[in-house]
Amino acid sequence: MCRCKAWLLALVLGSASSQAAAPQPVVVLTSYPEEMMTRFEAAFERANPGYRLQILWRQGFDALPYLRQADQGGVDVYWAPSPGNFSRLAKDAGWQPLGVDLQGLPPRLGGIALRDRDACYQATELAGYGFAINPGELHSLGLRAPRDWPDLLDARLRGRIALPDPAQVGFAPVLLDIVLQAYGWDKGWALWSELAGQSRLVSRGGALVSDEVASGRSVVGVSIDFFVASAVSNGQPVEFVYPTHGGLNPAHIAITRTAKQVEGARAFVRFVLSPEGQTLLADPDIRKLPVRPGVYAQLPADYHDPFAAARQGSYAYANDSSRERLALITSLFEQWLGQPHEQLSALWARVHAGEAQGRDLTAVREFLSVPPIDEDQATSATLLALFGQRQDHGMLRQPVSDQDALGREEIAWQFHSARQQAQAERLLAAMGL
Repeated sequence: MCRCKAWLLALVLGSASSQAAAPQPVVVLTSYPEEMMTRFEAAFERANPGYRLQILWRQGFDALPYLRQADQGGVDVYWAPSPGNFSRLAKDAGWQPLGVDLQGLPPRLGGIALRDRDACYQATELAGYGFAINPGELHSLGLRAPRDWPDLLDARLRGRIALPDPAQVGFAPVLLDIVLQAYGWDKGWALWSELAGQSRLVSRGGALVSDEVASGRSVVGVSIDFFVASAVSNGQPVEFVYPTHGGLNPAHIAITRTAKQVEGARAFVRFVLSPEGQTLLADPDIRKLPVRPGVYAQLPADYHDPFAAARQGSYAYANDSSRERLALITSLFEQWLGQPHEQLSALWARVHAGEAQGRDLTAVREFLSVPPIDEDQATSATLLALFGQRQDHGMLRQPVSDQDALGREEIAWQFHSARQQAQAERLLAAMGL
């Protein structure tokens, strides 16, 4: 009897010990590709054998409603390049303080905040916006690499620029905002109208932009650095230029308010922000821009160092624009310039042809360059709130309808576009152009 009890006790204790030693799950929600997350999963678990990652994938617009569930979807850590989601959930008290040492991680880079005031979310890496170029094609046109946005208006580049459609490509709305901040609302939109009019709109992101440039179908593409780095690593004839008025898109990491595995979540955050995790982000197969400045000393000399660039005056762009503003300027582009893109391109071609003959087409340019609303109207709390409501429902793309207030606003923008283009057409026709 005693022997039996001893056997049972040993079995129970052994089972308890085995359970205590079992790695604890840490649930991470992300939009990063599987290839990258697999690398981080393996490296983290080697350094932290007491934990195992469980990875869930959601794109930015799908992640927000997922994390706004009552239990936040059972997620412990959210890690993604979707800045608006982090600020939105901070307003909902969706995060808890990170609770990790942030020494060696600057709070800002140029005009860009790298963490929130309460240290509930922290940037982990940066992606740089700029130009994918085909050096051979540029040389054949007698052009040097563009250094800033107005350089893209060179006559020799007309029809040879690949521009991601902000309404369909996730990273593209920030491109609009970079130009609007750099040149102001009126001059910025005038630049966007002319640039859109001489570009080919691309609907499937940075990889397709790189393919367009590498193939020679386009000479320049507006893109984000890691897409081009991937093309370069695959031997494609492309390079990346960081423009004078550039911008950075930070990816952040946060621990949910309802996290079940807080210590495991903090262990993962520490790893991502550690020298080891930051160096892994700069691996040739991942090629992000780390947020720990000390890492750059051990990277190749030609690896872009945004901290060094900021010391030279680059990256004045402030990344504090709300998700609502980005949604507004995206819709403005879509209704005014994107939907009538074919007509817009034809009109700008006629303007350029007339100007090449020495004609003064200032009045026509005015009709094509003035946006449907001014800067004060774009800051209307009522209008921004309408875009916030749409985003809260995942920004589902549905046809614009006059059955809701936001739809009526967007239809008005479409009418503005049609009216202004018709006026431009009449002027050009009257001038025999």
